[in-house]
Amino acid sequence: MPRNAPAIKREATAALGAEIVFVGPSGVERQVKAEELAAEHGYIIVPPYDDEKIIAGQGTAGLEILEDLPEVDLVLVPIGGGGLISGISTAIKSLKPDAKVIGVEPELAADAQASFRAGHIVKFPAEQVLSTSADGLRSQYVGTLTFEHIRRYVDDVVTVSEEDILNAVKILAENPKTAAEPSGAVAPAAWLFHRDSLPKSNFTVAVISGGNIDPELLKKVLSSEHSTLSSR
Repeated sequence: MPRNAPAIKREATAALGAEIVFVGPSGVERQVKAEELAAEHGYIIVPPYDDEKIIAGQGTAGLEILEDLPEVDLVLVPIGGGGLISGISTAIKSLKPDAKVIGVEPELAADAQASFRAGHIVKFPAEQVLSTSADGLRSQYVGTLTFEHIRRYVDDVVTVSEEDILNAVKILAENPKTAAEPSGAVAPAAWLFHRDSLPKSNFTVAVISGGNIDPELLKKVLSSEHSTLSSR
């Protein structure tokens, strides 16, 4: 795990009995350390996103969306390394090709959007992506497999600001069932604050992808007076 991972995630992982090996913040450092440990101990590396089975597994979320809301015509999905949106978009487009799938990223970690626009994988510097509060989306670049899925099945990639993200966290926290960490609030932030720039839809799903918010951050967000809490 990166040394700067939120305490709540470090503690929850340790509570499950894992031995945590801390590394630097970049994805390259994590990959190198994983390969070293695998070579030393004979471990099998389970990729976080750039793997066919991981993508297929995450695609079950897309199947559940269609099962629960067959009428869905717009799905908003956060992008880190691209595994979740690869799976969801493949499932949605395979069964309902007319539905739109839009990726959502923090402005400070918009490597997937840059890649989508450029037509090739664009890598962002670690120090830039580390500055977003959405710690689960701090990937410096999308995977090779996930990028091919994104190019084929995703209609567009949009970004949201840090203010948008924290405003969305505050709004979602009003209902304990939807309380989200910043990474999990990114897709709802796009719907809450940038609805006019999204494709027109009658039935929209914004994926809330994580609820492991640092209690101190949640306390700070709830007690703060953000300037924008309504749709713009």
